[in-house]
Amino acid sequence: MREREITRPVRLTLPDGRLNPAAVGWTRTPLIETDGIGRGRRGRGRNKRWEYWAVTTPTHIAALVVSDIDYAAVHGIWLLDRRSGETIAHDAIGVLGGSATLPGTLGAGPARSRTRKVHIDIDEVDGGTRLRARGARVRIDVVAHRPPGHESLGVVVPWTDRLFQYTVKDVARPAAGTIWVDDVAADVPADESWATLDHGRGRWPYDVRWNWGAGSGRTDDRVVGIQVGGKWTDGTGSVENSLLVDGRLTKISEELVWDYDQEDWMSPWRVTGESVDLTLTPFHLKHSVTDLKVFASRTHQCFGHWSGRVRDDTGAWIRVADVVGWAEDVHNRW
Repeated sequence: MREREITRPVRLTLPDGRLNPAAVGWTRTPLIETDGIGRGRRGRGRNKRWEYWAVTTPTHIAALVVSDIDYAAVHGIWLLDRRSGETIAHDAIGVLGGSATLPGTLGAGPARSRTRKVHIDIDEVDGGTRLRARGARVRIDVVAHRPPGHESLGVVVPWTDRLFQYTVKDVARPAAGTIWVDDVAADVPADESWATLDHGRGRWPYDVRWNWGAGSGRTDDRVVGIQVGGKWTDGTGSVENSLLVDGRLTKISEELVWDYDQEDWMSPWRVTGESVDLTLTPFHLKHSVTDLKVFASRTHQCFGHWSGRVRDDTGAWIRVADVVGWAEDVHNRW
């Protein structure tokens, strides 16, 4: 596939709210201005805006979501204790989007959720992003550091000039801080913990399926970040696949093949292509179902270890060994 690298700031939407053709492509740093999403009458009911952060540590995996999907706001705090297998979930759904504060463009302001069950604050700070969350049993205070020169994948995916998505997948952000469970503190140790961002702004079809996989860690004294996706981008001319090595991004412009057993989610997941040969070996399955008639979601997300190899932009194969991350199968009606 041929994808265009965008190197200058550009607006996602035209003045009339339709997709700006000049925004279609991919970036190494967030350059797409998305203030037009969620404003005015254009696309009402189809606008989707969210910030999803996941933090992996030697002892825990935590995930935070602040979202506004036009007719509802969906927020959550989720925590896995990797030692005991215990999971804790604090979820909240608000009518319309009043409980969510989201910047029009990535980095242009804070993201917040304010509900009785879920409080989340996401703030840009010097050298990174501070992630704070509070639920009945869980508190989180973590900084996802942004090393100098660190790159991230941004992609604009065009279904039509009225339906489109801008996604930023920012993997392998070094993380440090503290997680509390029932007021018992657990360290998020620097050099062993990683944060991943999924930032989304766009207008979506009502019924959609996707695969997403990500991982962050060290192999052969290099920091390695994995980002792979599928289904939702098929046939659009855009894909969300990349490799990050020591902060440097390689864009992988091919539709990858996903192979996994929907009768046995804990069996290995394979993701392959001309430049990718990866296997995720799961250690935990997160299965969630929401059915609110207008909004319905079914997710199977497997956390595990990535191994295999990915080709960088020099043509060299980069080994991936025991990199912690996840792969998921999602079906949304929203």
